[in-house]
Amino acid sequence: MRRFIYEISESWKIAVAQMGSNKMRSTLTALGVIIGIVAVTLMGTAISGISIGFDKSMAIFGDDVLYVGQWPWKRVDDWWNYRDRKKIKTEYAEPINRMIAATPRSNLTVAVPTSSVYRSVKYGDGEVNNVLVRGTVSDYVITSTFDFKEGRFFNELESRGGANVCVVGYDVANALFPSASPLDKSVLINGQPFKVVGVISRQGTFLGLFSLDSIVVMPLPAFQKYFTAKSEADILVKVTDKTKLAEAKDELIGIMRRVRGLSPEKKDDFSINEQQALKSTLDPIKNSIAIAGLFITGLSLFVGAIGIMNITFVSVKERTKEIGTRKALGARRRTILLQFLIESTALCLLGGFIGLALAFLMCFLIGVGFPSFPVHFSTDLVVVSMVVSVLTGLIAGFAPAWTASRLDPVAALRYE
Repeated sequence: MRRFIYEISESWKIAVAQMGSNKMRSTLTALGVIIGIVAVTLMGTAISGISIGFDKSMAIFGDDVLYVGQWPWKRVDDWWNYRDRKKIKTEYAEPINRMIAATPRSNLTVAVPTSSVYRSVKYGDGEVNNVLVRGTVSDYVITSTFDFKEGRFFNELESRGGANVCVVGYDVANALFPSASPLDKSVLINGQPFKVVGVISRQGTFLGLFSLDSIVVMPLPAFQKYFTAKSEADILVKVTDKTKLAEAKDELIGIMRRVRGLSPEKKDDFSINEQQALKSTLDPIKNSIAIAGLFITGLSLFVGAIGIMNITFVSVKERTKEIGTRKALGARRRTILLQFLIESTALCLLGGFIGLALAFLMCFLIGVGFPSFPVHFSTDLVVVSMVVSVLTGLIAGFAPAWTASRLDPVAALRYE
């Protein structure tokens, strides 16, 4: 064992000496690995950032909330069957809440009706288009995950009375009131004035598709008074214990069948959706993008490995006499094999360290210049990059090292 450790130690000394005596060649050889590690690391940080952004976007739906809607949150082939379903009505929330209250040890807490349309919001000369205007009740805050930048949510009295008050999203507030507080100001929605009582903190975008901050929430009676055409209704139901989501879903299906008046032989004419269903639909897409990205960037690392292998073969040819001499003096095949494996690994590690430093610098600059770009540089990624560098060196250097270890000492000493 002591001899083996000594051989490894000497092999590292020889590898460092070789790189020092052939600085230009070592640098150019390591360049392929550097480019490969930078590409793979940047792709890894982007994938990690996308994953974090994806989870953050999913969190907006809440992992303890069920959504009653006409359509399921997944791709369906028989879409015509769903198209012909009866619309979900906001009035369903009241009987659902009664049944929840009448059920001993119910897995459900409260049902909240929502109805939504897209409209423009105006204040003075400013206007924001394509804003999601949502009507709901005061209990909406129970099912939501947002915080308030300032102000409050409308109370039960304002909710039941259909007061012309609203809560605005971060982007709406920032666009209409760039240098002032929107609280107690009146904005125009569909030609009607609504007093702003609260501003929601920034939530970001959902998978980069649409902004979650371009929203206005108002009492449902006020919404129904001014927005009746083409509004989409849903019922949000809070679950008591998210670990019992399946039981809660079954309970809600039973309640909804009673609300809809469905006989036992009839199929459900509604869908119960949840965060996990949407995540399971989108996860394969996210994973496919990650695999494709890593495969494409991994090709550059493969090219770098070929360069390492080529230079190691050249080094074996140049040092054939040295190998013959060492073998004639009693060096084992294992010693020669270790020497060239460690030399190729040392080159890859050098490239890996430089590549990681460049990747970290680039990630930092991207983060400063483009704060919204999904880049996340983690410690795990550093470890993975170093492991990949070592494996690249071992794999790329094995064939040349094996060739060197199998050389006949007599033939090697005669080599010109």
